[in-house]
Amino acid sequence: MEIIGYIASVLIGISLGLIGGGGSILTVPVLVYLFGIDALLATEYSLFIVGVSSAVGSVTYFKKDLVDFKMALIFGVPSIISILLTRVYLLPLIPEELLKIKNFTVTKNIFLLLIFAALMILASYKMIKNQTSENTDRNELNRNKALLAAGEGTVIGVLTGLVGAGGGFMIIPALVNLLKVPVKRAIGTSLVIISFNSLIGFSSSINNIKIEWNLLVSIAAIAVVGIIIGSQISKKIDGKKLKPAFGWFILVMGIYIITREIFL
Repeated sequence: MEIIGYIASVLIGISLGLIGGGGSILTVPVLVYLFGIDALLATEYSLFIVGVSSAVGSVTYFKKDLVDFKMALIFGVPSIISILLTRVYLLPLIPEELLKIKNFTVTKNIFLLLIFAALMILASYKMIKNQTSENTDRNELNRNKALLAAGEGTVIGVLTGLVGAGGGFMIIPALVNLLKVPVKRAIGTSLVIISFNSLIGFSSSINNIKIEWNLLVSIAAIAVVGIIIGSQISKKIDGKKLKPAFGWFILVMGIYIITREIFL
């Protein structure tokens, strides 16, 4: 299964390189089901893998002046604050057993995976619907829109802190539709936000867990190779055309996780 896991790690990077998001939504299922890692530890590993691969992927966009640091701050600061609060205070408050119904017990691990599955289904809906606008007009930044974006950044931070997902599928539509950032610039900005969010989230609880660095670095390195491949492919193939197909794949994965954790 580990060989399949390493192959899937390449796909994580390719997705991030092609469409600026979506890859992180695969990371936790890959770690849990293919590498056999505990769900809580998988969220921590995911933050590192997603953070490193997104940081590498953002370099290409930075060189092309396709990163909007002002927008990154509007999203990033609230996200980072909520990630730190979630990792340090909220996660430890979740009990090991949340609910027991007859012979079925909802443990902390199952709870996190069910949240993750719900997030995957939401992500798949946004990818399949594919309503991201191509409008590239740079209107003056409206205060209400900035506050709305900061609020979404806070929500993304909580989700990132809980389940280790970067949230690119939410960041990019918000940048394009709320703040009128051109699509390619939104992808570059999203990668910067994801990298900072993930790496800061990882560092916030690194001292509380035992990490298999050889395994973690290997997976991250393969994901980095994937994001480089994805960035090259994006020059020839429009990532937006692949988004709906990837969305259907994510939907199937989300349903599989729910079915496996509840019924199997």
